[in-house]
Amino acid sequence: MPSSDLTRRAFGRLIAAPLLTLHASFAVFALLSPGAPAQSQPQDAIKVYLEKAAAGLPGRVEVVVGRLDDRLQLAPCQRVEPYLPAGIRLWGKSQIGLRCAEGAQWNVYLPVEIRVFGRALVAQRPVAPGQGIVPEDFRLEDIELSREAPGALNDPRALEGRSLSRAVAPGQTLRAEMLRAAPAVAAGDIVRLVVNGQGFSVSASGRALGAAGEGESVRVQTDSGRVVQGTARAGRLVEMRL
Repeated sequence: MPSSDLTRRAFGRLIAAPLLTLHASFAVFALLSPGAPAQSQPQDAIKVYLEKAAAGLPGRVEVVVGRLDDRLQLAPCQRVEPYLPAGIRLWGKSQIGLRCAEGAQWNVYLPVEIRVFGRALVAQRPVAPGQGIVPEDFRLEDIELSREAPGALNDPRALEGRSLSRAVAPGQTLRAEMLRAAPAVAAGDIVRLVVNGQGFSVSASGRALGAAGEGESVRVQTDSGRVVQGTARAGRLVEMRL
């Protein structure tokens, strides 16, 4: 084949592949063509854009850029702007928008995945709901946070004085919504009942008929069989005022 034909074909392929320029000072990068090989996609430039947009996320961020639908036929474009569509959260499987700002009029959505890695509290053994938490119940572990529901905890101090609102299985990540204040008094506890009046204080023992947190009301059955109601305090104490 004559060299002139080869030159014309090469030039034809070159002008048929439009160069895209990212807005906001991103450099010109290769063609974003639905049928182009993965290595020719402008992944590096899009990754930079997404990494900046995800800078506030907790933990280490990894960005995976997907590909456009192979059925798309996009007109040549001299400048493409990436943007975050309304309501889109950069967490796990997501997408960003790409729109042509110069040379054509089109708008497409590119699938992406935002993987976030960090430390979180993970159950070491089964913990029942309502059971007080001890340090040995959970351990800090490096996990992919973006595979979990929001609210994963990473501070062991958050467990102090808390119990679980639901059962937790080994390997399960602990979230803030799973915690509640540990009861100051549990049903069946032997409590000290303190009656405070004007200038006097009397104490006796009794059995709590229900569970209650600090400052909550609880019924107590005294040793004589009488049922009274008081305010639960830390240390299995129930306070009554006359």
